[in-house]
Amino acid sequence: MQMHRLYHYPLSPFCRKIRLVLAEKKIEVELVEEKYWEQSAEFLRRNPAGKVPVLRIENEILTESSAICEYLEDLYPEPALMPRDAKQRYEVRRLVSWFDDKFHSEVTQNLLYERVHKKITGQGFPDSKNVKLGSKRIKFHLDYLAWLLDHRRWLAGNVMTLADFAAAAQLSCLDYISDVDWNRSETVKDWYAKIKSRPAFRSILADQIPGFPPPRHYNDLDF
Repeated sequence: MQMHRLYHYPLSPFCRKIRLVLAEKKIEVELVEEKYWEQSAEFLRRNPAGKVPVLRIENEILTESSAICEYLEDLYPEPALMPRDAKQRYEVRRLVSWFDDKFHSEVTQNLLYERVHKKITGQGFPDSKNVKLGSKRIKFHLDYLAWLLDHRRWLAGNVMTLADFAAAAQLSCLDYISDVDWNRSETVKDWYAKIKSRPAFRSILADQIPGFPPPRHYNDLDF
């Protein structure tokens, strides 16, 4: 049997979400770093959309992170990252969409992409207006996380789910560039510390982007 292969970029939150799911379910995978912005012919054959992540399972090529996550959940149901109850599954999907779409467009694109991706991909310098907007919007999202966690043990309920991984994937990318104010909410910080301490997070904490060293607290479990 061929080992699964994930074409990814280390600071892509969508790739990190897949990596967390694979690691949590103890699915061995070969990580292949993909400079997706170069749009090589070989990569475009795997995914004409030109995006990562791309997961190869034997002869199957899978794209789109949320679809991949649910496919993996169907294929490897233990440990479960989706509840069985329909309403609870809805809540997980709602929050995954929140972080993949709303958080990503309002925060991650304005901070991570401006400060790091533009330089790496040769697109110029950060737009200060976008950075200021991202810095403002992350406060709203951290407060929303705190509100959720004031009412639940985990983001979508009393057990850890894909919603927690979707949020942690975005936040871990921003934490790599010190753009998360963990002092804003002790509740959110404690939640992230629980996620960060899981074995599934180890490879993510070992990521190194040339020219962008992480802050000291990044891989500190007692940050």
